[in-house]
Amino acid sequence: MNNTLITPIKSSEIRPVIAKLQPQLVHWRRRLHQYPELGFKEVLTADFIAEKLNDWGIEYQTSIAKTGIVATIKSHHQGKVLAIRADMDALPIQEENEVSYCSKHDGLMHACGHDGHTAIALGIAYYLAHNRDKFQGIVKIIFQPAEEGPGGAKPMMEAGVLQNPAVDAIIGLHLWNNLPLGTIGVREGALMAAVECFKCEILGKGGHGAIPNQTIDSIVVGSHIVNALQTIVSRNISPIDSAVVTVGTFHSGTALNVIADTARISGTVRYFNPTLEKYIGERIEAIISGICQSHGAKYKLDYWQLYPPVINHPRITQLVKSVALEIVETPLGVVPECQTMGGEDMSFFLQEIPGCYFFLGSANAQKGLDYPHHHPRFDFDETALSLGVEIFARCVEKFTNF
Repeated sequence: MNNTLITPIKSSEIRPVIAKLQPQLVHWRRRLHQYPELGFKEVLTADFIAEKLNDWGIEYQTSIAKTGIVATIKSHHQGKVLAIRADMDALPIQEENEVSYCSKHDGLMHACGHDGHTAIALGIAYYLAHNRDKFQGIVKIIFQPAEEGPGGAKPMMEAGVLQNPAVDAIIGLHLWNNLPLGTIGVREGALMAAVECFKCEILGKGGHGAIPNQTIDSIVVGSHIVNALQTIVSRNISPIDSAVVTVGTFHSGTALNVIADTARISGTVRYFNPTLEKYIGERIEAIISGICQSHGAKYKLDYWQLYPPVINHPRITQLVKSVALEIVETPLGVVPECQTMGGEDMSFFLQEIPGCYFFLGSANAQKGLDYPHHHPRFDFDETALSLGVEIFARCVEKFTNF
């Protein structure tokens, strides 16, 4: 549980028109929370977004990368093009919260705050559509499917969401229960880690537990591999760089007196430094190959990259940081060292154009709203919703001349 004291928000700095949106933001968020959908299946969610955009007379495109939506809001003044990205998918988790807006879809839950992201994106769309004289240029709001997997950012980019008109920069936020309400986590450079995955099948030779000399024990081989993989970070990666190699599953054997002929392990790799992209995977295979060869076993390895690291651009990060300092009560509310080994496919957008992804603190321990992300009792302090809209509004207004 996070017992950090909440940093006050300057309520006077959230403009009245956005403060008045707060009840509506909560209503939208709770409506979305009740009907969670998995990646590329966000049909109800997309319909709800389209309904609101229609009501507000906002130009938009649907069915991008299956369920994605892009809204385009033009101001009354010429300027650059800024994109705002919000993910909208849920997770295959059974919700354990006892709230009036609990998930109505059995086995599915918004356990990471994407319902809040979508509500905030709707809020900034509403605000900009009704205040086109308050900013310059064009804002494209990207409602993205499938962030939790297999990834919707790349297919949306391939469908041209950053073109027509061409986007100059992009920003996005993640409600973050690792930070208390009233804090904003923003830093230039690496914010979130690359995510790579592997599955390995070890092929030994089974036999009787009493006669091990006639076998090649896949469990013993696998155990050596699990231990040896931990040396990659401790002995192959510079101590200045952060990285993680985690073996998450190990399955083998059928009986206590039988030496298993096969074992299956799988895991994940995390790192910030983009130069490690191929290196760790190569080291993993070299270790598996060497250990299997020394024991007379064979192996099948499947290794793939899920997401690259989230790397924030210095200039756009400074834009977000300047806005954050205007809104939170003290500079202590802006947390620069807020990296996490979690991954995010916002990284694909940031590889293509300058941008900044940041964390918006949403935990409130006093209300019991500080369970971690992906927990079946995850929930957040909805006060963060109007704060998120205000941050986006100020970034839009500053962007063209920043």
